[in-house]
Amino acid sequence: MNRKLRMGMVGGGPGAFIGAVHRIAANIDGQIELVCGAFSSDPAKSKKAGESLYLPANRVYGSYKEMILAEKNLPEGERMDFISIVTPNHVHFEPAKLALENGFHVVLDKPITFNLKEAKKLKEIADKTGNILCLTHTYTGYPMVKQAKQMVKGGVIGKVRKIYVEYPQGWLSNFLEGSDNKQASWRTDPKRSGIAGCMGDIGTHAFNIAEYVSGLKAVKICADLNIVVKGRKLDDDGAVLIKYDNGATGVLFSSQIAAGEENNVKVRVYGEKGSVQWQQEDCNTLLVKWLDKPAEIYRAGTGYLNSFASHNTRTPAGHPEGYLEAFANHYRNFALCVQARIDKKKPKAEWLDFPGTEDGIRGMAFIENVVASSKKTQKWTDFKI
Repeated sequence: MNRKLRMGMVGGGPGAFIGAVHRIAANIDGQIELVCGAFSSDPAKSKKAGESLYLPANRVYGSYKEMILAEKNLPEGERMDFISIVTPNHVHFEPAKLALENGFHVVLDKPITFNLKEAKKLKEIADKTGNILCLTHTYTGYPMVKQAKQMVKGGVIGKVRKIYVEYPQGWLSNFLEGSDNKQASWRTDPKRSGIAGCMGDIGTHAFNIAEYVSGLKAVKICADLNIVVKGRKLDDDGAVLIKYDNGATGVLFSSQIAAGEENNVKVRVYGEKGSVQWQQEDCNTLLVKWLDKPAEIYRAGTGYLNSFASHNTRTPAGHPEGYLEAFANHYRNFALCVQARIDKKKPKAEWLDFPGTEDGIRGMAFIENVVASSKKTQKWTDFKI
């Protein structure tokens, strides 16, 4: 295929945060171009956003339904190839469903849907249509996270015994939803965010990266969720004990009232022979510690990394890559798989390494299980999907 993939966007208009991140990430590798959008539920705001992005007026729509149906009727050489959905959680399922059913691939911001029932249904639709869905769990896009995963998978640190993962933020230490703060307003609103606040927003990221790096699946959980800020409707802090399918145990900590913290996601996986440790504040470094020899430092961009890490690195060693590039890795791998599908070619294993519907279902199951566990007197519960 000798052209860029054509992207349509749902959401990401005036006042949005993540929409711009998606657009930058999609554009980094020159594989994708934005051709249309329904950027707001308010047609006037959508039009304004389209103008700021220099899109032709006839490709800026007043709703996602109008966009999907109109684009489907355009000639094959003009219509979008996929949509990127960057809306609040309660507006994930319907546009994704409609897009998949009308022949379009989907990139979807996490969590995948509003609840587990919707997530399972969306997987059924994706499987039935054969269209590709990418879920943007950003942190698994980092090269050194991929290096860690492959090392654990290859048995380098031995059988995994213990996993610690944390995601602290401090931005909701005050009652921001009581002011004119769009991000705080919808993320703390059960009608738009779902049954969990902190655990749904960033706890799912921590859960996802722990399972991704370790290669293990949670089978039991014991959760304690808290509402610290007075007047808040959803959890803003919590911790979860986890038992994994190989007998390993884990601890997950997630908080949005950890004053002074930003987004330092951190994961540590301990095996019989050693451990791998990564954190976003030093994202180009993977620390490997050993039981019987000095620690090793692995750095992004170097020649000794595995093919999954190398494939997702753009700059030479010593030139840092960060959040936008990690986000872009999901877009690029998704795009390469879509291009392979169009060209009727088999995608490489490195290209297929991006989150999808299975990750989305486990993320929604995590939310529902921790909320249920937190409400119980008998805390330990089976991890149900």
